Amino acid sequence: MSTDKTDAKRHHDPQVRGFASDNYAGAHPEVLAALALANGGHQIAYGEDAYTEHLQRVIRSHFGQRAEAFPVFNGTGANVVALQAVTDRWGAVISADTAHIHVDECGAPERVGGLKLLTVPTEDGKLTPELIDRQAYGWDDEHRAMPQVVSIAQNTELGTVYTPDEIRALCEHAHDRGMWVHLDGARLANAAASLDVPMRAFTNAAGVDIVSLGGTKNGAVFGEAVVVLNPDAVRAMKHLRKLSMQLASKMRFVSVQFEALLAKDLWLRNARHANTMAQRLAAGVREIDGVEILHPVQANAVFARLPHDVSERLQKRYRFYFWDEAAGDVRWMCSFDTTEEDVDGFLKALREELGR
Repeated sequence: MSTDKTDAKRHHDPQVRGFASDNYAGAHPEVLAALALANGGHQIAYGEDAYTEHLQRVIRSHFGQRAEAFPVFNGTGANVVALQAVTDRWGAVISADTAHIHVDECGAPERVGGLKLLTVPTEDGKLTPELIDRQAYGWDDEHRAMPQVVSIAQNTELGTVYTPDEIRALCEHAHDRGMWVHLDGARLANAAASLDVPMRAFTNAAGVDIVSLGGTKNGAVFGEAVVVLNPDAVRAMKHLRKLSMQLASKMRFVSVQFEALLAKDLWLRNARHANTMAQRLAAGVREIDGVEILHPVQANAVFARLPHDVSERLQKRYRFYFWDEAAGDVRWMCSFDTTEEDVDGFLKALREELGR
């Protein structure tokens, strides 16, 4: 008879590594320990538990005394709920044409959120006041969706990072035109680590009104949070979260993960490590002929261009994604558990495939 305490079996090789996404990584052991700590006994459901209550104090320590966190299941849900909270039914959101809300969310902001995206081409994934003005017009034109929100990502989908001054200028520009500012912070920790500043420096202190705060890409099992920084900009958050199917009944298990990440410095340790591994990867790639790095490596992503057949062979050894397959562009992501050996092994495989 088996003496195992569980019938669960491991169905993967934990030695297999990749550079496809920081979502591929498992959970940080400190987060898993926090989940075990929160388990057992009964806690009030739907966010009235002790862990979600304590999370508010942790969030305010990072984002100011007006901040309030609304835990949700995932990043798309966070973005849809956040954008709904700062738009009217006739409202529109200005974003970069590379933004996750435009490219990677299956139309959820428009189909589920019921809003219109007004996109702008950018060189590096970053909006500027001048680029915003390409879509910031026609407020009195009933034939056009009304621009009400500017949505930016920190860091961007191209791995670039806004400075606090750049975000402050964007917020001032948007507010002067009567618009709110949403920040997609799926990798907010990586941006803070890259800039070596607190998260508040480019969020509430810079004028951002609402944030989608990521946890999964930085060591959580599941869960993100909408963080309201400016209550005057937002309405009906609780109702919108439920309406959008993002209200967790056992919310303590989302909240305690954010507590584990944010109460001390785990969020920063994880992000710094992922960024450092990306820098190591980029430094190695720069020494290899036949590979071009496409964008500044400012967080935990490396975008590169190399021969298509080389990428296809390399993908059989390490998972990663094409970014623009026709051009031969790829994206390599590092995570909190990427090791120096992982990076060096990948670089060795890249050299071998280029040499074939």
